[in-house]
Amino acid sequence: MTKITYIAADGGRFEVEADNGSTVMENAVRNAVPGIEAECGGACACATCHVYVDPEWADKVGEPEPMEEDMLDFAFDVQPTSRLSCQIIVRDELDGLVVRVPERQA
Repeated sequence: MTKITYIAADGGRFEVEADNGSTVMENAVRNAVPGIEAECGGACACATCHVYVDPEWADKVGEPEPMEEDMLDFAFDVQPTSRLSCQIIVRDELDGLVVRVPERQA
C-alpha cells in the first residue's frame, strides 16, 4: 500500500492508503476528499480532479502527457506542479506523496 496525503483547500488533511495501479483521483473519490469532483470519472476529459503536486514530489510524479496538458487549460489557477489526479498512477515510488486540492475546480 502506498500512502497519499491530500491537503484540502481549507487545510484539512486526508491520509489514504492506496493500492498500486489505482489513480490518485480514484483514491480521493473513495475517501471523500473534498474538492475532487472527478466529473468525467477519470477519462481525462475534464479538469475537475486538478491537484497541485507538492514540489518535492514533482520529479517522481512526472510531467503531464499532451492530452492532460490540454485539459489543464480548463483548470482553475494552474501552477507549475498542476496535474490531473486521474492521470497519476499510484506506485511504490510515490509512497508519501502529498497533493493539494485547489480552492475550486473548473
